[in-house]
Amino acid sequence: MDSIWTRTAQLPSFAPLPSDLRTDVLIIGGGLAGLLCAYKLSQAGVDYALVEADRIGGGITKNTTAKITTQHGLFCDKLIQTFGTDQARRYLEANQAALEEYRALCRDIDCDFEEQDAFVYSVNSREKIDRELKALDRLGFAAELAEQLPLPFPVAGAVKFSRQAQFHPLKFIAAIAGSLRIFEHTKVLELGPGWASTGGGRISADRIVVATHFPLLNKHGGYFLKLYQHRSYVLALDNAPNVHGMYVDEDEKGLSFRNYGGLLLLGGGGRRTGKRGGGWRELERFATSHYPDARETARWAAQDCMTLDGAPYIGPYSRGTAGLYVAAGFNKWGMTSSMAAATVLTDLILGRDNPCADVFSPSRTVLRPQLAVNVLESALGLLTPTVPRCPHMGCALKYNAAEHTWDCPCHGSRFGEDGSLIDNPASGGKQGM
Repeated sequence: MDSIWTRTAQLPSFAPLPSDLRTDVLIIGGGLAGLLCAYKLSQAGVDYALVEADRIGGGITKNTTAKITTQHGLFCDKLIQTFGTDQARRYLEANQAALEEYRALCRDIDCDFEEQDAFVYSVNSREKIDRELKALDRLGFAAELAEQLPLPFPVAGAVKFSRQAQFHPLKFIAAIAGSLRIFEHTKVLELGPGWASTGGGRISADRIVVATHFPLLNKHGGYFLKLYQHRSYVLALDNAPNVHGMYVDEDEKGLSFRNYGGLLLLGGGGRRTGKRGGGWRELERFATSHYPDARETARWAAQDCMTLDGAPYIGPYSRGTAGLYVAAGFNKWGMTSSMAAATVLTDLILGRDNPCADVFSPSRTVLRPQLAVNVLESALGLLTPTVPRCPHMGCALKYNAAEHTWDCPCHGSRFGEDGSLIDNPASGGKQGM
């Protein structure tokens, strides 16, 4: 179940950490967010080191659909209601700046970068589309109404963002990572104020950035309540139409479309990790019905951390952890969010003001409706009297027959049938084998 990205890119390799190390900034996690943070710190002349438990780009980055877009669903109307007009505008500006930075960087990088218009459509609610367009107008952002899309079903309408982009994520990180100070196969075993213990040695650092997808410290920040994980599925189809753009349904259970290298990437079948959902079977049925001549060439799945209010957590890990930072909860929009995170964190580390820092503050209020859902799921997982259980916080695991894994509905950890860890926040194999 390799993605098309892993099949078509060669990443540089790095040796494990051989001994104790002293550095000004330690970055934990070699996905796109961690690598961009390392890249920006390197450009600023900061002494840093990045450690990755496995291989760079080996987690969520290799399974993305790699849309680089400011358009994060029908989000502006919700952001205004949740945060107010000023913060909603700054969120939009942070992601637009991220898009422009990719555009500038990719001029000199062979990563199949290409501009595409982006569309968020609704199958049955023109009202949602109209509200979003009004919100965007209120924020001073140019967007358009689209009523006819090159998709095999009618829509009530769509919001169009022009000149967004898509690329090959692993080719991109291969280009920026080559000159960075990286230690692969270096798992952080314990983390404390100003230090991290790994299998290769102890790392001392004035500042530490946790970019591990799901944050690894439970006793600070409350991320086990503030985040849940969501799986979504992709089929790469040959002999399918070119849709000339990037399309995503405003409904969480809807479909997404984009092309790459003559293939149509059909996404959907999503569900909260550990719950039932359509998965690849839903995509297969859709492809058979609407693209009967198409041929599947690859399939894969992604797992995204979802926040309580739709905005990522980027900044100080918690109020009580000086010098510790986090980047998490990208809500399926990891490309621009990773760049925005790297910008905000670099500014914080260098002591520079960043106008968007408070928008992403991990210490903002948790009093959102999703909190009650997360608490309920955790309670159900803890009270379910079955084995095996997740070593993260003891929740009962659910068997995922489609992917042959054991998944945690509480916080999203996943394990192979042999008990080996696939996705965090758990740090080791499952219990009750």
